[in-house]
Amino acid sequence: MSGERILIVDDEQVICDGCRLGLSESGYFTDTCLTGKAGVRALQSADYDLLLLDMKLPDMSGMDILKILRQDNPGIFVIVMTGYSSVENAVAAMKLGAFDYLTKPFTDEELRISVKRALGKKRLKDENLALRSRLYERFDFVNIIGKNARILEIFKNIRKVAPTNGIVLLEGESGTGKELFARAIHTHSRQATKKFVAVDCSTFSAGLLESELFGHVKGAFTGAVRSKEGIFEVADGGTLFLDEIANLNMETQGKLLRVMETGEIKPVGASQTRTVDVRMIAATNEDLKNLVEIGRFREDLYYRLNVFPIYIPPLRERKDDIPRLAYHFLKLFCKETGKQIKGFSDDALELLLRQDWPGNIRQLRNVVQRLVIIAEDEYLDMIDMMDHLHSKKVPGVHAVPETLEELKAIKKRLLEGRFGQIEKAFLIKALQSCEGNVTHAAKKVGMQRSNFHSLMKKHGLSVEEVLRHKHLA
Repeated sequence: MSGERILIVDDEQVICDGCRLGLSESGYFTDTCLTGKAGVRALQSADYDLLLLDMKLPDMSGMDILKILRQDNPGIFVIVMTGYSSVENAVAAMKLGAFDYLTKPFTDEELRISVKRALGKKRLKDENLALRSRLYERFDFVNIIGKNARILEIFKNIRKVAPTNGIVLLEGESGTGKELFARAIHTHSRQATKKFVAVDCSTFSAGLLESELFGHVKGAFTGAVRSKEGIFEVADGGTLFLDEIANLNMETQGKLLRVMETGEIKPVGASQTRTVDVRMIAATNEDLKNLVEIGRFREDLYYRLNVFPIYIPPLRERKDDIPRLAYHFLKLFCKETGKQIKGFSDDALELLLRQDWPGNIRQLRNVVQRLVIIAEDEYLDMIDMMDHLHSKKVPGVHAVPETLEELKAIKKRLLEGRFGQIEKAFLIKALQSCEGNVTHAAKKVGMQRSNFHSLMKKHGLSVEEVLRHKHLA
């Protein structure tokens, strides 16, 4: 059940009943009014997410109701229904804030598609406004940003495993924030007041890594002019986070296994062992089980590490967290640069949501930082963002197609992907340069007005929205 509330205002009972039945089956709550005045009263007495509005009512016109909403309730989304007015009048309604229009008679499927698009846009807009309002509130930078169901489940597991001495294996792609989760485990552990030591196993050569982990004694090798504590000794009593553990060679893996089983380390060149008490957290962006099968990782070490595995999902699998993360980084880099950027435009936020983010949170962070550095306006908008996002990888395009149907399917995905974003930015830029005059904008870019307007409808663009973003910026 979606639970959004929709008001249907139409003087034909059959239209009201038909819309109500079709939308109720999709989980929406609906109310109906047969006159314009009754509709206005309903809007003033209750909160609705969407209004389905007939343009020709017995007591007042739909245009009059749109003007009232523009003053009193600009947050509600409106789909106008017309069986009388021309397309030009429907466009005029969209200039007053309507999101879309349906020409009578319309099918249940056309209604559901239009309603779904409108409410999806409204949810994004509401979240964007809420995030903007909280942009300059104080927040803790060490907190992990995320309310996705899978992230909340990870928090639950962290609370369970953190107070124990169980070894945790964090699995996930590069850039997903595995070290942040490791620090969260440390913060909720019995070692919280002790040191948290992180080491990236991919940054050291095989020989140097062993010395870094276990230490060495004076004279152990050329250049060892004094004894040095290893990372295990530095972390004694606290938490040791070994990132990219798949990069350890087989010999070092064996020595690590011994430490985990006995709690004893032997510095390079030493004749005696030393005892340490370290909470272990490991992380990898590779499939350790697969590495075991091909002989690159010790099976016994794998099972020793795999006591409590936690998978960190990539950003493309938790896209509902992208707006929160984007505003988190916006706050961070505004503070660094001293800029007062108020937020993202709705179109810019929607563009961020469309990306696959192969570099995950790290990539999003870098994009927002770059946008803040070059920003000259109060809002980051879609046009500014287009040149600073890599082309979206088109899902399912891995090889040369073998049939005409496959070729058509790939072409469709390509057109719906990157080209769709460019097409929308093209329309916005043309409209803004002509102060919202559709006729002049179409003429300027060399298109027929009807074709230009059809593209606007395809992308859900209204003149009012385009100009509002321009004036905000």
